[in-house]
Amino acid sequence: MTLAFADFLHDTHAEDLPDEVLALARHALLDLIGVAAAGSQTALSRIIRDHAAEHFAPGRKPAIMLLDGRQVSPAGAALAGGMTIDAMDAHDGHKLTKGHVGCGLFPALLAVAQAEAVTDDRAFLTALALGYEIGTRAGIALHRSACDYHSSGAWVAIACAAVGARLLGLDSRRTREAIGIAEYHGPRSQMMRCIDHPTMVKDGSGWGAMAGVSAAYLAAEGFTGAPALTVETDDLSDLWSDLGSNWRIREQYFKHWPICRWAQPAVQAALMLRDTYTLDSEQIRRIEITTFHQSLRLACRNPATTEQAQYSTAFPTAVALVHGRIGPGDVGGQDRVNPEIRRLASNMVIRESPKFNAAFPARRFADLRLELADGRVIQSGPTEAPGDPDAPVTHMTVRDKFRRYATPVLGAATSAELEDAVLQLGSGAGTGRFFRLLGGAAASRE
Repeated sequence: MTLAFADFLHDTHAEDLPDEVLALARHALLDLIGVAAAGSQTALSRIIRDHAAEHFAPGRKPAIMLLDGRQVSPAGAALAGGMTIDAMDAHDGHKLTKGHVGCGLFPALLAVAQAEAVTDDRAFLTALALGYEIGTRAGIALHRSACDYHSSGAWVAIACAAVGARLLGLDSRRTREAIGIAEYHGPRSQMMRCIDHPTMVKDGSGWGAMAGVSAAYLAAEGFTGAPALTVETDDLSDLWSDLGSNWRIREQYFKHWPICRWAQPAVQAALMLRDTYTLDSEQIRRIEITTFHQSLRLACRNPATTEQAQYSTAFPTAVALVHGRIGPGDVGGQDRVNPEIRRLASNMVIRESPKFNAAFPARRFADLRLELADGRVIQSGPTEAPGDPDAPVTHMTVRDKFRRYATPVLGAATSAELEDAVLQLGSGAGTGRFFRLLGGAAASRE
């Protein structure tokens, strides 16, 4: 492990970070908590939280599961929190990692910070920002060097181990071991298998968070790991040479809808055409989508589960055309059996474009063509999803989404207090109120 990596991880403090980076960390955190609130209502989240409560004993240094209230081990809390967020596919991501940093990073950081009684909110916010920097680079590095298309958990484990090592105060040698353990044990899951067969395993983020937290604690006890090739290989050194000068948290995209990012260009095209031409879905006779290969693979037309609904291109596009919006309730409830949505989704023709394939993953396009009952044909042209970093969303957009996702679950008062607590992070107010709200919010409403 390079000295630059260790110095960046252990010797960077809040005053070293640009104000913009700290603000982006708060925005990401607020968004992740809102998504967690929505995700907590799924069967996936309930099962994994009950599993963690049963099988991950709290021990001497417990953590409280995110939006649950029960104490478990830090590794168990990271697992449950990561999978709860991932249960609702609305969290931030990064194009070149083809995945998501914050989903696993935040619950891992929260778990270790609780277990280690971290009271400094500036230190917490700084660790989150540093985790985004390390996780993004680890994700790009693993995709560049590995032959398989793996889930986010494979490289999120490295980011989680890194922030764990920072909070535990590990020296450079043991930090290197933690990173090596995490890379070796990180779940290099076959992502396209879950795309083809959507189930609760999803993006492996919770498993990566668990592996990363475990790696940090194992290294602290003297456990050793193989060197992390994503960090130490010479051919990948360019990714790590600009730590502290090129802030990759700026490159994260924001999701407006709780579905796979690969499906979102088609949804954006549908909403645009619906609004431009003041369409009712009954006017639509035929739908053709031209997109890239990975979006084509999101092939479920009539989902029976929320996982199938989130990993679909046809279904959310149909929802958008029928309702003019798509939110957590649309992928989790009665819309899955709505006859008009099923009519549109079942009859869509979806093709891939070599041109769009060549642009992936840096850019993701869809072109939507609608044939209407009156004989008109309207077409979107190549369309990308909103929320990319080159057109960043406003602070109010982040807050509005948080409120839409959190308030129905946590209530208006708790949601407002959580929002304020997040926006106060870094002010020196401490972590007490923030941790209390994240641990007790769900328990207080039950």
